[in-house]
Amino acid sequence: MAQLFTGTSGFAYPSWKPRFYPADLPEKKFLEHYATRLNCVEINYTFRRLPAAAALENWVKATPAGFRFACKANQRITHIMRLQEVGSAVELFLRSIDPLRSARRLGPVLFQLPPNLKCDLKLLCDFLPLLPGDLRFSIEFRHPSWLAPEVYDALRSKNISLCVAESEKLEIPEVITADFIYYRLRKLEYSPEERKSIGERARELLAQGKDVYLFFKHEETPEGALYAEEVQKAALAAQ
Repeated sequence: MAQLFTGTSGFAYPSWKPRFYPADLPEKKFLEHYATRLNCVEINYTFRRLPAAAALENWVKATPAGFRFACKANQRITHIMRLQEVGSAVELFLRSIDPLRSARRLGPVLFQLPPNLKCDLKLLCDFLPLLPGDLRFSIEFRHPSWLAPEVYDALRSKNISLCVAESEKLEIPEVITADFIYYRLRKLEYSPEERKSIGERARELLAQGKDVYLFFKHEETPEGALYAEEVQKAALAAQ
């Protein structure tokens, strides 16, 4: 049965008190509380640095079995080496998040490309075979030249999801290239009608057998977390 995973890009925000986190909740308990209300989180920390195994093991202990961590790939792969000859860098990164993989808590790994990296189909096709087939991956393109049928076909060949990311500069079409779809919803506010539409689309995809990963923006207020919770509850009520 297809599953809906909803959450935010990050969780460690004291400014979410008291509307999401209780006013007296210590920061070390944030993830544990978050996981009682949402079932997935996107980790941006891994973009900047490789995580310590002990930290990931603590995350696993703080969350229930069905909870998932979607990790952003390290910037060395995407922004420094720009996908060129990154076999060892990919291997090192995946090894660093292995505690999540071993515990069956790893959601998709997101590769967010720099906005000035233009389409290079050969570069993409050389890169994709480096990604193991037993994990899920999504790629966020931020230059319009990548939004082309031949790119979508390359992703489909490896069951890699085109990340549907909102942006003021680029509109990503909802092209399904894998057995799951990965959304990054970046607006600060969504009207009740927009939230209803997001939930309805998620249910349509679930009915088609597609898992859905849906992440709202974090920021200084808890709106994203509350929106994610609303969409999750509405989807469960409709089942």
